[in-house]
Amino acid sequence: MAGTVSSTKTPPWSLCTEPAVFHDKRTGRHLCRDHFISDVESRVAETIRGRRLIVPGDHVVIALSGGKDSTALLMILARLLPALEGVTLSAFTIDEGIHGYREDTIRSADELVKKYRLTHTMISFPDLFGGTLDVFLEGREPEACSICGILRRKALNVGAERAGATKLATGHNLDDEAQSVFMNVLRGDLPRLLRDSGSDSQGRFIPRIKPLMFISEKEIAVYLMLHGAWADLPECPYAVHALRGEVRRMLAVLESKHPGTMLHLMESRAQIEAHCDGSLVAEPMRHCAECGDPCSGEICQLCNLKKTL
Repeated sequence: MAGTVSSTKTPPWSLCTEPAVFHDKRTGRHLCRDHFISDVESRVAETIRGRRLIVPGDHVVIALSGGKDSTALLMILARLLPALEGVTLSAFTIDEGIHGYREDTIRSADELVKKYRLTHTMISFPDLFGGTLDVFLEGREPEACSICGILRRKALNVGAERAGATKLATGHNLDDEAQSVFMNVLRGDLPRLLRDSGSDSQGRFIPRIKPLMFISEKEIAVYLMLHGAWADLPECPYAVHALRGEVRRMLAVLESKHPGTMLHLMESRAQIEAHCDGSLVAEPMRHCAECGDPCSGEICQLCNLKKTL
Protein backbone atom coordinates (compact mmCIF):
# COMPACT_ATOMS: atom_id res chain seq x y z
CA MET A 1 0.00 0.00 0.00
CA ALA A 2 1.32 3.44 -0.93
CA GLY A 3 2.48 5.36 2.10
CA THR A 4 3.47 2.35 4.17
CA VAL A 5 6.95 0.98 4.62
CA SER A 6 8.53 -2.08 6.15
CA SER A 7 12.08 -1.64 7.35
CA THR A 8 14.52 -3.21 9.76
CA LYS A 9 16.51 0.01 10.01
CA THR A 10 15.58 3.15 11.86
CA PRO A 11 14.48 5.70 9.24
CA PRO A 12 14.97 9.43 9.72
CA TRP A 13 12.30 11.27 11.73
CA SER A 14 11.22 8.07 13.48
CA LEU A 15 10.15 8.09 17.12
CA CYS A 16 11.91 4.89 18.14
CA THR A 17 14.15 2.10 16.90
CA GLU A 18 11.32 -0.32 16.09
CA PRO A 19 10.58 -1.16 12.42
CA ALA A 20 8.40 1.49 10.79
CA VAL A 21 5.02 0.48 9.35
CA PHE A 22 3.84 3.88 8.11
CA HIS A 23 5.41 6.90 6.47
CA ASP A 24 3.49 10.13 6.92
CA LYS A 25 4.43 12.10 3.81
CA ARG A 26 2.99 15.32 5.17
CA THR A 27 5.14 15.42 8.31
CA GLY A 28 7.97 13.15 7.16
CA ARG A 29 7.57 10.91 10.21
CA HIS A 30 8.11 7.14 10.14
CA LEU A 31 6.00 5.35 12.75
CA CYS A 32 6.27 1.86 14.21
CA ARG A 33 3.15 -0.15 14.97
CA ASP A 34 2.65 1.07 18.54
CA HIS A 35 3.43 4.71 17.79
CA PHE A 36 1.15 4.68 14.75
CA ILE A 37 -1.80 3.27 16.72
CA SER A 38 -1.16 5.70 19.56
CA ASP A 39 -0.94 8.63 17.12
CA VAL A 40 -4.25 7.81 15.43
CA GLU A 41 -6.10 7.28 18.72
CA SER A 42 -4.65 10.41 20.33
CA ARG A 43 -5.69 12.54 17.35
CA VAL A 44 -9.23 11.15 17.54
CA ALA A 45 -9.27 11.85 21.28
CA GLU A 46 -8.10 15.42 20.65
CA THR A 47 -10.85 15.94 18.05
CA ILE A 48 -13.42 14.72 20.56
CA ARG A 49 -12.05 16.95 23.34
CA GLY A 50 -11.36 20.03 21.27
CA ARG A 51 -14.76 20.05 19.60
CA ARG A 52 -16.67 18.68 22.61
CA LEU A 53 -18.14 15.97 20.43
CA ILE A 54 -18.77 13.68 23.39
CA VAL A 55 -19.35 14.77 26.99
CA PRO A 56 -19.92 12.82 30.22
CA GLY A 57 -23.35 11.21 30.27
CA ASP A 58 -23.69 10.87 26.52
CA HIS A 59 -25.09 7.76 24.88
CA VAL A 60 -23.17 7.50 21.62
CA VAL A 61 -24.64 5.30 18.94
CA ILE A 62 -22.46 4.39 15.96
CA ALA A 63 -23.95 4.16 12.48
CA LEU A 64 -22.21 0.87 11.75
CA SER A 65 -22.25 -0.13 8.10
CA GLY A 66 -19.73 -2.92 8.59
CA GLY A 67 -17.25 -1.20 6.25
CA LYS A 68 -13.74 -0.12 7.15
CA ASP A 69 -14.51 3.41 8.39
CA SER A 70 -17.32 2.58 10.81
CA THR A 71 -15.41 -0.54 11.93
CA ALA A 72 -12.36 1.56 12.84
CA LEU A 73 -14.62 4.12 14.53
CA LEU A 74 -16.19 1.46 16.75
CA MET A 75 -12.79 -0.02 17.66
CA ILE A 76 -11.32 3.38 18.54
CA LEU A 77 -14.32 4.63 20.52
CA ALA A 78 -14.49 1.35 22.41
CA ARG A 79 -10.90 2.04 23.55
CA LEU A 80 -11.34 5.76 24.29
CA LEU A 81 -14.80 6.17 25.81
CA PRO A 82 -14.28 4.21 29.06
CA ALA A 83 -12.19 7.20 30.18
CA LEU A 84 -15.26 9.46 29.97
CA GLU A 85 -17.62 9.28 32.92
CA GLY A 86 -21.05 7.85 32.24
CA VAL A 87 -20.65 7.54 28.46
CA THR A 88 -22.31 4.51 26.87
CA LEU A 89 -21.77 3.08 23.40
CA SER A 90 -24.03 1.09 21.09
CA ALA A 91 -24.49 0.59 17.35
CA PHE A 92 -27.13 0.27 14.69
CA THR A 93 -26.95 -0.86 11.09
CA ILE A 94 -29.10 0.16 8.13
CA ASP A 95 -29.96 -2.52 5.58
CA GLU A 96 -30.77 -0.62 2.39
CA GLY A 97 -31.38 -3.82 0.48
CA ILE A 98 -28.52 -3.83 -2.03
CA HIS A 99 -28.14 -7.35 -3.39
CA GLY A 100 -24.62 -8.77 -3.47
CA TYR A 101 -23.25 -5.99 -1.25
CA ARG A 102 -25.07 -5.54 2.02
CA GLU A 103 -25.07 -9.22 2.96
CA ASP A 104 -21.29 -9.23 3.54
CA THR A 105 -21.09 -5.86 5.29
CA ILE A 106 -24.02 -6.65 7.60
CA ARG A 107 -22.37 -9.93 8.55
CA SER A 108 -19.15 -8.03 9.31
CA ALA A 109 -21.04 -5.50 11.47
CA ASP A 110 -22.81 -8.24 13.40
CA GLU A 111 -19.54 -10.05 14.15
CA LEU A 112 -17.93 -6.82 15.34
CA VAL A 113 -20.63 -5.84 17.85
CA LYS A 114 -20.64 -9.37 19.24
CA LYS A 115 -16.89 -9.14 19.78
CA TYR A 116 -17.25 -5.88 21.71
CA ARG A 117 -20.50 -6.96 23.41
CA LEU A 118 -22.46 -3.91 22.30
CA THR A 119 -26.17 -3.51 21.81
CA HIS A 120 -26.91 -3.70 18.08
CA THR A 121 -30.08 -2.53 16.35
CA MET A 122 -31.02 -3.27 12.73
CA ILE A 123 -33.14 -0.99 10.55
CA SER A 124 -34.19 -1.81 6.99
CA PHE A 125 -35.48 0.24 4.08
CA PRO A 126 -38.38 -2.21 3.52
CA ASP A 127 -39.53 -1.67 7.12
CA LEU A 128 -39.24 2.12 6.90
CA PHE A 129 -40.16 2.82 3.29
CA GLY A 130 -41.85 -0.33 1.98
CA GLY A 131 -39.15 -1.48 -0.41
CA THR A 132 -35.44 -2.05 -0.98
CA LEU A 133 -33.09 0.44 -2.57
CA ASP A 134 -32.65 -1.95 -5.49
CA VAL A 135 -36.39 -1.77 -6.18
CA PHE A 136 -36.52 2.02 -5.85
CA LEU A 137 -33.61 2.46 -8.28
CA GLU A 138 -34.89 0.32 -11.13
CA GLY A 139 -34.43 2.53 -14.20
CA ARG A 140 -33.08 5.36 -12.02
CA GLU A 141 -29.56 4.13 -11.34
CA PRO A 142 -27.87 7.49 -12.16
CA GLU A 143 -29.88 9.01 -9.27
CA ALA A 144 -28.71 6.34 -6.84
CA CYS A 145 -26.68 8.47 -4.43
CA SER A 146 -29.26 11.27 -4.27
CA ILE A 147 -32.14 8.89 -3.58
CA CYS A 148 -30.17 6.76 -1.13
CA GLY A 149 -28.92 9.88 0.67
CA ILE A 150 -32.45 11.13 1.34
CA LEU A 151 -33.63 7.73 2.57
CA ARG A 152 -30.51 7.13 4.68
CA ARG A 153 -30.81 10.50 6.43
CA LYS A 154 -34.27 9.51 7.63
CA ALA A 155 -33.08 6.02 8.58
CA LEU A 156 -30.15 7.50 10.54
CA ASN A 157 -32.48 9.74 12.54
CA VAL A 158 -34.88 6.88 13.24
CA GLY A 159 -32.05 4.56 14.26
CA ALA A 160 -30.54 7.10 16.65
CA GLU A 161 -33.93 7.84 18.20
CA ARG A 162 -34.77 4.16 18.68
CA ALA A 163 -31.41 3.61 20.35
CA GLY A 164 -32.03 6.48 22.77
CA ALA A 165 -28.84 8.21 21.62
CA THR A 166 -27.70 11.70 22.53
CA LYS A 167 -25.03 11.63 19.78
CA LEU A 168 -24.93 9.80 16.46
CA ALA A 169 -21.35 8.95 15.42
CA THR A 170 -20.55 8.34 11.75
CA GLY A 171 -17.32 7.07 10.20
CA HIS A 172 -16.64 10.03 7.92
CA ASN A 173 -12.88 10.41 7.52
CA LEU A 174 -10.55 13.16 6.26
CA ASP A 175 -10.93 12.04 2.64
CA ASP A 176 -14.73 12.14 2.91
CA GLU A 177 -14.74 15.59 4.48
CA ALA A 178 -12.23 17.05 2.00
CA GLN A 179 -14.26 15.60 -0.88
CA SER A 180 -17.41 17.24 0.48
CA VAL A 181 -15.66 20.60 0.76
CA PHE A 182 -14.39 20.34 -2.81
CA MET A 183 -17.76 19.19 -4.18
CA ASN A 184 -19.57 22.11 -2.56
CA VAL A 185 -16.98 24.52 -3.94
CA LEU A 186 -17.51 23.05 -7.42
CA ARG A 187 -21.27 23.51 -7.00
CA GLY A 188 -20.87 27.05 -5.66
CA ASP A 189 -22.96 26.01 -2.64
CA LEU A 190 -21.68 28.17 0.22
CA PRO A 191 -24.46 27.36 2.72
CA ARG A 192 -23.90 23.62 2.31
CA LEU A 193 -20.14 24.12 2.49
CA LEU A 194 -20.48 25.70 5.93
CA ARG A 195 -23.35 23.66 7.31
CA ASP A 196 -22.53 21.32 10.21
CA SER A 197 -24.98 18.51 10.99
CA GLY A 198 -23.89 18.45 14.63
CA SER A 199 -23.61 22.03 15.79
CA ASP A 200 -26.47 23.13 13.50
CA SER A 201 -29.01 20.65 14.83
CA GLN A 202 -30.71 23.26 17.07
CA GLY A 203 -32.65 20.48 18.74
CA ARG A 204 -34.27 19.40 15.47
CA PHE A 205 -32.52 16.05 15.42
CA ILE A 206 -29.90 14.10 17.33
CA PRO A 207 -26.51 15.74 16.67
CA ARG A 208 -24.15 13.82 14.40
CA ILE A 209 -20.46 13.69 15.19
CA LYS A 210 -17.45 12.69 13.08
CA PRO A 211 -14.57 11.66 15.37
CA LEU A 212 -12.47 10.42 12.40
CA MET A 213 -12.73 13.67 10.42
CA PHE A 214 -8.96 14.28 10.59
CA ILE A 215 -7.88 10.67 10.04
CA SER A 216 -7.18 9.74 6.42
CA GLU A 217 -8.62 6.76 4.60
CA LYS A 218 -5.10 5.36 4.26
CA GLU A 219 -4.47 5.64 8.01
CA ILE A 220 -7.76 3.87 8.75
CA ALA A 221 -6.77 1.00 6.44
CA VAL A 222 -3.37 0.63 8.13
CA TYR A 223 -4.98 0.84 11.60
CA LEU A 224 -7.30 -2.04 10.75
CA MET A 225 -4.50 -4.11 9.22
CA LEU A 226 -2.35 -3.70 12.31
CA HIS A 227 -5.23 -4.99 14.43
CA GLY A 228 -5.91 -7.89 12.09
CA ALA A 229 -9.34 -6.41 11.39
CA TRP A 230 -9.01 -5.67 7.68
CA ALA A 231 -11.72 -7.31 5.58
CA ASP A 232 -11.84 -7.25 1.78
CA LEU A 233 -15.48 -6.21 1.43
CA PRO A 234 -17.27 -5.22 -1.79
CA GLU A 235 -17.92 -1.60 -2.75
CA CYS A 236 -21.44 -0.31 -3.23
CA PRO A 237 -22.39 -1.11 -6.86
CA TYR A 238 -24.11 2.28 -7.22
CA ALA A 239 -20.97 4.28 -6.35
CA VAL A 240 -20.00 4.47 -10.04
CA HIS A 241 -22.79 6.99 -10.60
CA ALA A 242 -21.58 9.48 -7.98
CA LEU A 243 -19.81 12.79 -8.56
CA ARG A 244 -17.93 11.98 -5.37
CA GLY A 245 -16.09 9.18 -7.18
CA GLU A 246 -14.59 11.64 -9.66
CA VAL A 247 -13.66 14.06 -6.89
CA ARG A 248 -12.17 11.22 -4.85
CA ARG A 249 -9.84 10.19 -7.68
CA MET A 250 -8.84 13.81 -8.33
CA LEU A 251 -8.01 14.52 -4.68
CA ALA A 252 -6.12 11.24 -4.31
CA VAL A 253 -3.77 12.31 -7.11
CA LEU A 254 -3.33 15.78 -5.62
CA GLU A 255 -2.71 14.40 -2.13
CA SER A 256 -0.06 12.01 -3.48
CA LYS A 257 1.74 14.81 -5.33
CA HIS A 258 1.15 17.49 -2.71
CA PRO A 259 0.83 15.92 0.79
CA GLY A 260 -1.50 17.91 3.01
CA THR A 261 -3.92 18.95 0.25
CA MET A 262 -6.96 17.44 1.96
CA LEU A 263 -6.09 18.93 5.33
CA HIS A 264 -5.62 22.33 3.67
CA LEU A 265 -9.13 22.06 2.19
CA MET A 266 -10.50 21.48 5.68
CA GLU A 267 -8.54 24.44 7.02
CA SER A 268 -9.84 26.63 4.20
CA ARG A 269 -13.41 25.71 5.09
CA ALA A 270 -12.77 26.69 8.72
CA GLN A 271 -11.28 30.04 7.66
CA ILE A 272 -14.24 30.78 5.38
CA GLU A 273 -16.64 29.89 8.20
CA ALA A 274 -14.80 32.24 10.59
CA HIS A 275 -15.33 35.16 8.21
CA CYS A 276 -18.93 34.47 7.21
CA ASP A 277 -22.15 35.71 8.72
CA GLY A 278 -24.00 32.89 10.48
CA SER A 279 -27.15 33.84 8.56
CA LEU A 280 -25.64 32.21 5.46
CA VAL A 281 -26.17 28.74 6.90
CA ALA A 282 -29.16 29.31 9.15
CA GLU A 283 -32.38 27.94 7.66
CA PRO A 284 -35.84 28.98 8.81
CA MET A 285 -37.37 26.40 11.10
CA ARG A 286 -40.27 24.75 9.33
CA HIS A 287 -42.11 21.46 9.52
CA CYS A 288 -43.10 19.34 6.57
CA ALA A 289 -46.79 19.81 5.77
CA GLU A 290 -47.14 16.08 5.13
CA CYS A 291 -45.04 14.22 7.73
CA GLY A 292 -44.20 16.95 10.26
CA ASP A 293 -40.43 16.44 10.13
CA PRO A 294 -38.19 19.52 10.28
CA CYS A 295 -37.32 20.87 6.81
CA SER A 296 -36.37 24.07 5.00
CA GLY A 297 -39.34 24.09 2.61
CA GLU A 298 -43.04 23.37 2.72
CA ILE A 299 -42.52 19.68 1.87
CA CYS A 300 -39.43 17.71 2.98
CA GLN A 301 -37.17 15.92 0.50
CA LEU A 302 -38.36 12.51 1.68
CA CYS A 303 -42.04 13.22 1.12
CA ASN A 304 -41.29 14.67 -2.31
CA LEU A 305 -39.24 11.59 -3.14
CA LYS A 306 -41.93 9.16 -1.99
CA LYS A 307 -44.25 10.55 -4.64
CA THR A 308 -41.90 9.31 -7.35
CA LEU A 309 -40.97 5.88 -5.92
